[in-house]
Amino acid sequence: MGNADSKLHFRKAVIQLTTKTQPVEATEDAFWDQFWADTDTTVQDVFALVPAAEIRAVREESPSNLATLCYKAVEKLVQGADTGCPSEKERQIVLNCTRLLTRILPYIFEDADWRGFFWSTVPGAGKAGQSDEGDDDDDEGARPLAESLLLAISDLLFCPDFTIQSHKKNSPDVAEDLQTMDSCEYIWEAGVGFAQSPPLNYAHDVNRAELLKLLLTCFSESMYLPPSSDTNALNPWVTFFCSTDNRHALPLFTSLINVVCAYDPVGYGIPYNHLLFSDYREQLVEQALQILIVTLEHEGGPGSGTALQAVDRSDSPSPMEDQEPAGRDNLFVNYLSRIHREEDFSLVLKGLARLLTNPLTQTYLPHSTKKIQFHQELLVLFWKFCDFNKKFLFFVLKSSDVLDILVPILFYLNDARADQSRVGLMHIGVFILLLLSGERNFGVRLNKPYMVRVPMDIPVFTGTHADLLIVIFHKIITSGHQRLQPLFDCLLTIVVNVSPYLKSLSMVAANKLLHLLEAFSSNWFLFSSAQNHHLVFFLLEVFNNIIQYQFDGNFNLVYAIIRKRNQFYQLVNLPSDIVSIQKALQKKKKSSAGISCRNSAETASMDGSRPAFSAEPGTIKTSLAATPAIDKLTEKARVSEDGTMVSVERTDSPQTAADNSGIGASDTESNSGRDSEASHAESSRSRLSSVSSSAPNWNPSPDWVASWKTKLPLQTIMRLLQVLVPQVEKICIDKGLTDESEILKFLQHGTLVGLLPVPHPILIRKYQANAGTAMWFRTYMWGVIYLRNMDPPIWYDTDVRLFEIQRV
Repeated sequence: MGNADSKLHFRKAVIQLTTKTQPVEATEDAFWDQFWADTDTTVQDVFALVPAAEIRAVREESPSNLATLCYKAVEKLVQGADTGCPSEKERQIVLNCTRLLTRILPYIFEDADWRGFFWSTVPGAGKAGQSDEGDDDDDEGARPLAESLLLAISDLLFCPDFTIQSHKKNSPDVAEDLQTMDSCEYIWEAGVGFAQSPPLNYAHDVNRAELLKLLLTCFSESMYLPPSSDTNALNPWVTFFCSTDNRHALPLFTSLINVVCAYDPVGYGIPYNHLLFSDYREQLVEQALQILIVTLEHEGGPGSGTALQAVDRSDSPSPMEDQEPAGRDNLFVNYLSRIHREEDFSLVLKGLARLLTNPLTQTYLPHSTKKIQFHQELLVLFWKFCDFNKKFLFFVLKSSDVLDILVPILFYLNDARADQSRVGLMHIGVFILLLLSGERNFGVRLNKPYMVRVPMDIPVFTGTHADLLIVIFHKIITSGHQRLQPLFDCLLTIVVNVSPYLKSLSMVAANKLLHLLEAFSSNWFLFSSAQNHHLVFFLLEVFNNIIQYQFDGNFNLVYAIIRKRNQFYQLVNLPSDIVSIQKALQKKKKSSAGISCRNSAETASMDGSRPAFSAEPGTIKTSLAATPAIDKLTEKARVSEDGTMVSVERTDSPQTAADNSGIGASDTESNSGRDSEASHAESSRSRLSSVSSSAPNWNPSPDWVASWKTKLPLQTIMRLLQVLVPQVEKICIDKGLTDESEILKFLQHGTLVGLLPVPHPILIRKYQANAGTAMWFRTYMWGVIYLRNMDPPIWYDTDVRLFEIQRV
């Protein structure tokens, strides 16, 4: 009954606030205390009892009352941080203010006139509860409200008996002094740079999650600014929180990393345990992950080399390396870039791999193990680790452990390929593989046999992880939906990058590559767009790399090339006269020729797999920024004889010279071209047609065809066919062979030493960050956070401007 009463009082206070036309003075504590002192409301209650329309009404009609409410709520948090919340009542007040601010802040951000409010100095702000520190009053009085709020949240995240276990064993009356205690001794979980594992405390986890939710809401101002290519525009909330002003930056960063990497959703492995017990840690892990990816978005500015030295404590266990600071303002980025111990890398990699693999786990009892939903945030965090800490990237690639990251990424790519609401997931997965493929070790690791049988709707094959990668990429290109077109170049670039190191492709993977060549080299497809011939260049480069550098073990691919030799002859004799071009384009309109799996020997899918489904109609999705073309995404490097990479000067090669106008289509256009699941070939054709659409005024000309046709790298393949085709035909005639196993045996022991052109240098296209990808990551990351925080719906129905909210 008491709970219902407190909700009623709270609702009455909200109504009073919205109906008062006169400003209520900040000194009227009796009025303001109604919002937090005697109420026992959950965060869901606060969202229900404070409707959006009423917040906006107060903002428009009595702005001074909204300003005072925000100021008083922040003041209560500052007081709580100063006193250490020794009583239950004080903790409840802190939680109530936290929930109220989480509710109100998005409506402050959505109005451009209000955005500066928290960065203004309120008279006396921050002085509350500090009467004994008179000498600090003037400084504190000058603190903007936003800074007071962020420092209070930071202090409260290390508040004994509220968010951390108290070390004081004596009487509960003697509270630990928050201002003097060393929070590095109170890191939330063992792991990077911290050995002790504090006992699990559900109440602490819940309180931490609530404070982190408010922190995330503070950071979300980015959502209300339109997309901009200005990568220097820093989020002032994140910049301040990750600066030396925050004395808890190191222990908090370490706590967030360790909480995420130590989390095991399966627990003790008791079936259905997630249905019997609430897992408070999962909510904390989710919030921690989201805070990490947001704080790690900005590198900050240069010239802050002393920032880290000021915060580093020599007497506290530090997981970071004693070397020159990386010169960044953002301490979270700085700490991340300086982790260097192998055991720390191992802990992070194992933790991320365990969580990424969790949704793939198969059990005999359906739905008996918990499946996490935050794999997109995990992928962004893994990306940040590889991007900011090159030692971590090399550690990942040093052993086969990288495959524990690869397999779940390929699973997500395959599973999401038909779902228009998961385009962002497809992009982040492909970007990670592009980043990894720039390193030689990744290609080498792919030769490990693929033994784990994760159920996916792909053909059953026996082979390596490279085969798995090629089979899934083929599936994405032939049966994904139209929006994935900008990724085709990326997918093939990844295959090109790893191809010089692939020792033995299976027959299934070899046939998939030849099927892609067949589709991409058809006349109508080549003449349909200014960029389509790039895809043929990439595939020819794959074949050349394998023939020149890995011929011995790749008899399956050589056999497939011989079988499909007409595709290469057709490319050599590609017509370039205007009549042929027009005829090909007319044929495209009339016929149903296109990329489908008809010509690709498709076998039964794996047991236990489910097909990739398109999104349910009505699914909410967020738009994404355009992705840059592949030549903007990558820089070329040549592998020298000693294995080192040398940058290649940019030239207008046939692959980079083309017009990029069509490649980075934004994800904001309408969903009218949805694939029909009923006809696979039809959906593939319509999707390829979308690839074929080029700039509206562009038309293929004989000169244009000739400009790239002469550069097609066909010499090596034509030489191989010239030598091997007569030999294979002779064996077939002499022995009357119809069985391909004998031909494969002949090819397996054949050699082309001295017969092929001089091997070309290996060319790797390494991922390079740019303004376009930075903007893409920002819209993707905040889109994920927007959609994943629907209970309570923090940003739903507010005027978000970074992306559009769309329904499939």
